[in-house]
Amino acid sequence: MDKERFKARTKAFALRVIRLVDALPKNQTTAEVIGKQLLRSGTSVGANYRAACRAKSTAELIAKLNIALEEADESLYWMELIVEAELIAANKLNSLMQEANEIVSMLVASLKTLRSKVPRFPNLQPQLSYLTSSPANLPSTLPKQSPTCNLQSAIK
Repeated sequence: MDKERFKARTKAFALRVIRLVDALPKNQTTAEVIGKQLLRSGTSVGANYRAACRAKSTAELIAKLNIALEEADESLYWMELIVEAELIAANKLNSLMQEANEIVSMLVASLKTLRSKVPRFPNLQPQLSYLTSSPANLPSTLPKQSPTCNLQSAIK
């Protein structure tokens, strides 16, 4: 699915979540609290996907897609609670919950593809090249860790 279609799909998901929250029972603390949480997470999916589309780096793209994924999964959680708390019948939420599951699946697949194309710790590769060398090619002393070779810089 191309990014414009997925933007439209996540926006439609947000609009459906808004309608669901509006349909929750009024004057019930449980419904109000869960509704606010669902409204926040459900509308955040599309917003974070749009932010991912404007990412300036692969790392930023992965980070934003991860946030969208977390929000989609959280939305699914709140919908499960709505059903289990018997605030709305399961048959009325099946379609929206299926859409949330599909969005989660697509985001997971996109993240797996992205991660497979990007080395996890590119800054560590030159310093650790001796690990794959034969014993005769090993340096007499291990290379000293460069100032940029630490977990924080490797993750960035």
